[in-house]
Formats: sequence, structure tokens, C-alpha cells
Amino acid sequence: MAERPLLLFPQPAKASRSKLGGGGSKVHKPSPQQQWERLSPAFDRLRAAFEAERIQVQQNLDGAEPEKVLVIEIAGRVADFARAVKRIEGFEWMGEIEIDEISPDKVFLDEGESGKPIGGRLYVVMSNQQALNGMLSLWERYQKNPDMKFERGLTRFRDVFTYLNDIRFWDVQDRLDETGVKDYWRQELELDDGQPIPFELELWFRGGDRVRYAESERVAELVRQAGGSILGQSVIKEIAYHGILAELPANEIRAILDDPSVELAVCDDIMFFRPSGQMMVGDGESEGETEISTVEAGPVPTGEPVVAVLDGAPLANHRLLADRIIVDDPDDWEAQYPAVDRVHGTSMASLVVHGDLNQPEPPLSRRVYVRPIMKPMDWPTTPRPERVPKNGLAVDLIHRAVKRIFEGEHGEGPVAPQIRVINLAIGDRSRQFMQSMPAMSPMAKLLDWLSVEYRALFIVSAGNQRAPIELSVSEAEFKAFRPDELETATVTALYRDVRNRGILSPAETINGITVGAAHYDASQIVIMGRRTDPFQQVLPSPISAFGGGYRHSIKPDLIFYGGKQLYRLPPYIPSAELVSMEPDESLSPPGNKTASPGNTPAQLNAASHYRGTSNATALISRAANICYDSLLEIFAAQAPDVEARTYDVPLLKAMLVHGCSWNDVGGNLKSAIENSGFGEESRARIESMYSKQSAISNAMGKSRKSLLSRWMGYGIPRLDRALDCTAHRATLLGYGELSDGEAHKFTLPLPPSLSAKAVKRHLTVTLAWLSPISPRTQKYRTASLWFETEGNDGIADSRQDADWQAARRGTVQHEVFVGDRAMPFVDGDAMKIKVNCRKDAGDIESPVAYGLAVSLEIAEGIDIAVYDEIRTRLKPPVPVGQATV
Repeated sequence: MAERPLLLFPQPAKASRSKLGGGGSKVHKPSPQQQWERLSPAFDRLRAAFEAERIQVQQNLDGAEPEKVLVIEIAGRVADFARAVKRIEGFEWMGEIEIDEISPDKVFLDEGESGKPIGGRLYVVMSNQQALNGMLSLWERYQKNPDMKFERGLTRFRDVFTYLNDIRFWDVQDRLDETGVKDYWRQELELDDGQPIPFELELWFRGGDRVRYAESERVAELVRQAGGSILGQSVIKEIAYHGILAELPANEIRAILDDPSVELAVCDDIMFFRPSGQMMVGDGESEGETEISTVEAGPVPTGEPVVAVLDGAPLANHRLLADRIIVDDPDDWEAQYPAVDRVHGTSMASLVVHGDLNQPEPPLSRRVYVRPIMKPMDWPTTPRPERVPKNGLAVDLIHRAVKRIFEGEHGEGPVAPQIRVINLAIGDRSRQFMQSMPAMSPMAKLLDWLSVEYRALFIVSAGNQRAPIELSVSEAEFKAFRPDELETATVTALYRDVRNRGILSPAETINGITVGAAHYDASQIVIMGRRTDPFQQVLPSPISAFGGGYRHSIKPDLIFYGGKQLYRLPPYIPSAELVSMEPDESLSPPGNKTASPGNTPAQLNAASHYRGTSNATALISRAANICYDSLLEIFAAQAPDVEARTYDVPLLKAMLVHGCSWNDVGGNLKSAIENSGFGEESRARIESMYSKQSAISNAMGKSRKSLLSRWMGYGIPRLDRALDCTAHRATLLGYGELSDGEAHKFTLPLPPSLSAKAVKRHLTVTLAWLSPISPRTQKYRTASLWFETEGNDGIADSRQDADWQAARRGTVQHEVFVGDRAMPFVDGDAMKIKVNCRKDAGDIESPVAYGLAVSLEIAEGIDIAVYDEIRTRLKPPVPVGQATV
């Protein structure tokens, strides 16, 4: 037990929920006549398309009435439109997508700022001709009489007609563009090995089982008619997912690329065509020799695992992993996994068990559960890249793997129901989260649902972006750079290319912790050679992907030490070309040092250096294990009668984020951004320089805090702050369960010796929870929780680091407050932290458990015993369920 353990808050008082402010811009609306003139041609096209479809389907033996997906683009939003849709027979609500930037024109514009892009939404509806005719009838009646009275339940269509920007059918471009499937097909065709090419078909999720079955049969028949076959299918109702794994001969793939109007591509049952098997690691280009690890293995663990690693197969008999991991391989994938290819799983297991071998730490006292979900690719390299197999659906594989942990399969019981943390350090290279068209990936939805279903915390890598960095300077200019100038040029290039360097699915998960990499490790570089270190200071890694998250939430949540990433220049650069730096992939320092396969199968003590967000993710999962054991000790000592299982996962989540701050790395990045021209003071100058580059222009519209948080989240956590306190810092943990409209108020007693002292103070508050999801709505997050501080005027009330509004958009709100004024208060004064809950995307069916971490800190060397004075004034905690008003 720590000398000064974290403290538990006394029970909170029940309170009235606070009101959450809202508002936003007001959109100028056109007249009904303007709308009629603009949109009548679009409605005519819809009617004509349905008539043509009806005639074509008359030949169809199954006699099915044609259905098409209608896309309704609105400038703004229409409340409760989903309910209005259901009032017209033949309409079925498919979902909604928020869009950030509808270009302002003479019809729609922001009345407060005429040049500002307008936010809007795409409402997606399955429609037959009868339903379309019903809406067209409403449209025509509304044009004749804008003051008409709509039938009960249909009034929202008035708002649709008023703010309608466009209406069309979901088409082949929607299905094929922006999913990466075309590039994937072209790459597969280049191999030209005569094998059929697998790919995923994501179908529109239909509400009824019979409709879904008919939909999948129609698609399967089209695949068979094209000479292909169906390899698998998955339906997960809880996330509204219906996926089919299909394969087609190469000539049929070429036909779709040449002419996307083929019958399969225009099938209205299909939402997206997607690549298969793009969750992968490695590229077969690692250089250099492994080294011998001299780190002592340490005592054998005795505890049951609380961390699960879903990854490649590890080298389980490596000297540093033997008897420390439990490999669960129900599909016997290890039999197809030569030792030399077991790179990523071995590295991840090593980092979780031992940490970075550059700075050896005691191994975990618990074993780690590992489930192989990748296989080596059939490449002529050593080692071979590893990936989730192309002949299976990744969503289905992860679903089965997690369900096996907590429920079991094939009639057998759960294999590791005590798991609390699941490490997933693999991203989908074909699915980059886009702020311009934010839509949660099926994998992110799956993790969000599973986290609530099984009360588990997913720790997910943000993803590595290893594309070359285009510096826009000549070789001579590059060689003349000072280190700070190279740093500035690199940051400029990365932000300029931010659209192509986004976080990879499932990093947009709202319930998980998404981890980026910091450009730091403790290795010693002996030989630099032709390699270049682009950063002289601690900054986010140049390969670490950029966020933010869904609905502009904070993503990644944090960054951690993922190793220094060096870069190489080509051996020869023509004088007319600009410098492009490529990431160095060598196994030698720098980087996090981990166990690895050796140069021969019998070598079981090898180690190598690796870099990236996967490493940082594994290190945070290791920290979660340590925090969990500390949490059990705290509850056993301070609240033995409380059922910790109800609150342990949200508390773990809060503890991992609680030590985060921007501190030096934030200052370093802020300076680099300002030197790059992205600072607010230089905005006009840079806009004029890069007015034609949309990435730069978009960046100019972001605040400096947003630019920082998109790359580093809440910052780098000091994990020691989640494990113990000091004489000058007291950290308290709170917990509870809330439903819509409820609130809890926690009391933080103020140290009497701090009264009237002009001492710099830091107050850090972190609130975390797991929200149920509503997968078909734009809001998505069902439970919105947030905290407020009361009685904090002047004590520590000035916000720093991340934007407070962005901090409230996810499922972890983390804020750092500072103050230094001499504030007198009497003995007994206290600060209040109020935790509120309200429904967001839908009704909250069960109370939502949350975890709260609060720290009050002053500088070392000041003679005020903050910890002791707060501890003395605390009352013993009792279960929240006994709270009274």
C-alpha cells in the first residue's frame, strides 16, 4: 500500500441536475417559392427513377416491390424527424450523418456570419414508391399553401421542406467512393495471381428478420450471377450491422472499376463496398539485427489476468514471456504462425508485462490473456506483415473473441470473465475517421457496445501514419536547417497533410481510451547514419495519427511514450525536387525495447526496438493493470462493503486520464504551431500564402487549443498521480450511478492552512463513464454526464489545456484549473463538484456508473500539508445507494 494512498470521497449528496447551455448559429431560410424552384427538378428525378425501377422489376420473378435509399440533406437539423418518417407507410429510418460544412450561398447562410460554412445533416430513409408519393404529395400541398396544417405526427416535414438543401437517392458513388475499396481492388489486381478477390459488403440494416434475410439473398444472388461466392455473413443487431464477406473473380472486379453501373454496384440493398483484411501491422521492411535481452525475467506471476490483448500470436516461450501469458487460440492459428513472424503480438505482450526494456520495471504480478486475431500474410519477406485474415469479417472476429472471454462459446463457459481491460493496438488502414463526413465505423460501434455489455475498458491505438513527410524545401535548404527550423518545417508539413493522417478505425470509439504516441524513449542511439531526428523536443510522434473524435470530441484521449521515430532521406535528390522524409524502420535504437523473435527459431531471448502508437497503447494497458490492483487495495481499506465491480472500469478510465496535462509537450507544440504559422496571430498571413490548400484553410478556422488536442488529446499522463499522493497533493476518487435528470454533489474540504495564502494551486478533475449507444442516430451517445465546480471562485478557476466544450463531448471530461490569489476561507469551507446526467441520443434504460478523480495540489517546498489536512476532514465513505437528499 502506498504511504499516502488515494482517498475515497464520502458519499455524495443527491442534487438537482444543472441545465446545460445550448444554442448556435441561426440559418437564413429561403421562401417556399425559392425552394419550389430549386428542388422541383430533384423531386421529378426521384419520381422518374422509381417509375423506371418499377417497370424493370415487373420482370422479376420474386415480385418484390422496389425500394431505394433516400438521402435528405438539411441545412441545420430537424428535431424528432425519425418519428415523423415512421408516420408515412413505406418509409424506414436508416440513420443520420452530421456534415460540417455546407457552403453558404444566397439560399442558406449563417445570419450571424455570412461567410461561415453551415452545419447540416444527411437523413437516410429506405423508401418504396408509395412512401415517396406520400412525401411528394405533402411537398406539393405545402408549396400551394405554406401555412397548411400538417397531419398529426407529420409537422416535422414542414421543417424539412423549409431547410432542404438537396434530396437524392443513395448511389454508386456513395457505395464505392471514400471507402478505399477502389484502391484496394487495384492493388489486388496488380498481383494478378488468378485468385478471386474478397471484399466486404455492408448492407443497410433492416429492422425485421425477414426483410434482412430477403435483402441478403438478393445480394448473394447478384454475387453468384457475377461468378463469385459468399464467404461469410454477420448480423449484430445491437450496433445495426449487417455485413457480408464476398469474393469475385478478377475480371468482374475490373468490370466494376471500368463501369460502376453493373447490377451489383447499383444494388440498393448495399450501403458500402469495403476492403477486406485491412487491419494489419508491419510491412516487411524492417532492417537490422535483433539483440540479446539481459533483463531478468523476475518472479512468476500468480494473479489471474485483468488485461486481455487481441493481437498477433506471441512467442509464448520467449524467456521474458514464459509462464506470464495465457494464449487462448481456439481456432489453432498458431499452427500457421512461424516463430519468426510473431513480431507484433510478442512486442505487445512484452510491453504489457515488462514495460519498456530500456528502463526495466518489475513484471506484472498477474498473467496477461492473449487471443491471436491476426495471421502472417503470404509475402516473400522475413518477417511477414500480420493482419486480420481477408477471408473473414473483422467485426465478427472481434465480436466472437470478446464474447468468448465473458460468455464462452460452443457450450463452454467464459474463458476469462475477470478481464477488465482489452488492448486493441491494430487499426484499419482503409478506414480513416473523417471530420468532414463523420460516421462511426462498425468496429468502433462494436467496441462501444461491448464495453457497456461486459463492463470492460478498450484501450485502442490511434494508428500510425507512415507516409513520407513532404517538407516543401530543396535539399540545400534542408541541409541548412537548424534543429528548430527542421522541427517547425516538419510540424507545418504534418498539419498541412492532416486530412490524410487521421486516426484509424476503431480509434473513434467513444467509450474506449484512444492512445497516440509521444516522440520519446530512453534508448541510447549509437549510430545515426543517414537518419534524421525531426524533433529535438518531446512532441507527439510524427507518425501518430491526428483526431479529433466523433462530434468534435477529444481524440486521441492521450499520448504516451511510443519511441522516437527517425527519418531517412533518399540517397539522391535531384536539384529540382523537394525533400521527402521516409520513416526509418530499423530494429536498432531509438524506440521502445521489447521482446522479439530472434534470428533463429531457437533464440528465445532476443529483443528489438519498435516505435508507434501500438507501443504507447500497450504501455497504457500495463498501467491499467497496476491501477486496478491499487484500486482494489483502496476499496478494501476504505470501503470494504462497497461492491467495487460496479465502478471499477469507469474509475480505471478516470485514473488513466487523470494525470494528463499539456505541460512541456504542450508548450513545445504550441511554439512549433505558432512558428509554423498556425498560431492565431499569424492567421491572415498564412491564409494568404495557402489560400488554395483546404487543409490549411480548415486549420485556420480552428482555435490553437483545437490544433493541439487533435494531435495530443489531453496530453501525456503522469501515471504516478493515479497511484499515490504526496504531502502537497491529495487525490480523491468518487463513484456512483445516475439516470436522466439526476445529479450527485461531492464535497472537497479545503485545507485550512491554505486560507489567504497567495500560493499557486492546481485543481484537476476527471469524470469518466461508459455510455450506451444509439447506433442509428447522429447523437449516438445515449448518456451525457458532466461535472461543474461550485465554491471555486479564485481558488483554482482558470482553465488551461484542452477546450472545455470539447471535453464534454465524449465520455471522459478532464479539466485542469489553476489559481494563485490569496483567498480567505474559514474552517469548514469546501468546494463542491457536481456530477450531472441527462439523456442524449435516447432514453437511459439503466443507471450509468461513473468514476470521478479530483486532485488539489500546491508546489513542493511550501509548508502546507494539503494531503493530511484534507484526509482529516473527510468523513468515512458509504455506498451511494444510501444517499439521502
